[in-house]
Amino acid sequence: MKNAVVLLSGGLDSATVLAWMRREGYACHALSFHYGQRHSIELARAAELAQALGALEHKVTEIDLRVFGGSALTADIDVPKDRADRDIAHGVPITYVPARNTIFLAFALAYAETLGASDIAIGVNAIDYSGYPDCRPEFISAFERLANLATKAGAQDGARFRVHTPLQELSKAGIVRLAVELGVPVGRTLSCYDPSSEGVPCGHCDSCILRRRGFAEAGIRDGA
Repeated sequence: MKNAVVLLSGGLDSATVLAWMRREGYACHALSFHYGQRHSIELARAAELAQALGALEHKVTEIDLRVFGGSALTADIDVPKDRADRDIAHGVPITYVPARNTIFLAFALAYAETLGASDIAIGVNAIDYSGYPDCRPEFISAFERLANLATKAGAQDGARFRVHTPLQELSKAGIVRLAVELGVPVGRTLSCYDPSSEGVPCGHCDSCILRRRGFAEAGIRDGA
C-alpha cells in the first residue's frame, strides 16, 4: 500500500476524503491542526474519525494563527449567521483564515516527504466552497508545482507529488451521498464554525447552512 497524508479537520468533507483514499488503497496518515480555531472541539471528532475510518496514524500539529488574526475563526470577530444564499456565494467571507490551506498543505508536504510518500489529500471543493480562494483548482495545481520544486524528493529523487481533491467538483449533496456510500459516520462529523463547547452545531453559520442544504438535496437525514 502506498502512503498518503490526508488533511483531516473532523468535518464532513475531510472525513469523506479519508474514506475515499482508504477505498483507493492508500495507507493513510491523518494530519489535523490545533491552530487557535474557535471550534477546536473538531479535533476530538477528527481523532474519532481517524480511528473509525482506518487511518494508520493521526497526528495533531499546533500552530497559533491567532497571532495574525484576520478571521472570525481565529480572532474576536463574530461568525456571520443566517446569511442568504446569494451572500454566501458572493465574495470571500470573514471566516476565511488567511493562507490556511497553503499552511496546512505545506505541513502535509513536509510530513509526506518524511514518509517517502508523494500523495496528499484535502477536502477542498470548488462548487459549495463559500468563496475561499484556496479551494480553487488553480491553487491546487500551483501547489503541486511548488511541491515538486521545493523538496529534495521532487528536485533530486524524482518524486512527483500529487494533491488529491476527490470532492473538487461535487455539490454538497454529492459529497453527502459519497460519504454515505463510503460508510462515513456522518453524524460524528462537525462542520460548524461556531459550535458549543460540547460540539452542538449552531445551525446558523454558512457551514451549517450549506451542510443542511446538502443533506436535504441528497434526501438523507443528517445524524449530527
